[in-house]
Amino acid sequence: MLVQRGRAYSQDLRSRVPVSADEGARVGQIAAALRVSVSYMSKVLGRRRATGEVSARPQRSHLGQKLSVLHEAIRAEVAARPDATLAEPRRWLAQAHGATASDGLMHNTLARLGLTLKKVAARGRAGASGRCCRACRVAQGPAGLEAGAAGVHRRSTFGEG
Repeated sequence: MLVQRGRAYSQDLRSRVPVSADEGARVGQIAAALRVSVSYMSKVLGRRRATGEVSARPQRSHLGQKLSVLHEAIRAEVAARPDATLAEPRRWLAQAHGATASDGLMHNTLARLGLTLKKVAARGRAGASGRCCRACRVAQGPAGLEAGAAGVHRRSTFGEG
């Protein structure tokens, strides 16, 4: 049986379930024919018996957004320090408002507000190592660069015969 998780069933399918049940077909047969679970069939038919509804109800979130009361304060803080990393507004929230937020919550809140922050903390970036590959180090030898060895690359050192 093919069941799509996380997707709502169409209204057409929802209306065919009680019609098929009213025609006298068994729940298992209807579920197989419509490619839905027996559990879904039982829920739809039970809700129709209890309330008369067969259409989908609006989805609800039982929890409000944790930082919704602080949206304006967060917006002002980011406007004051737009170059802050994601950790800095989190620390500010804890100190100024006593609210804790994970990186994910802070990221989602900023995205919901249409705000962006610097992606990486300021630090010394690693530059080039000065070597291109092992073959160059071998060609240069232990004493460093030899005369004429500059620009020797792996592909040019092997295969030349």
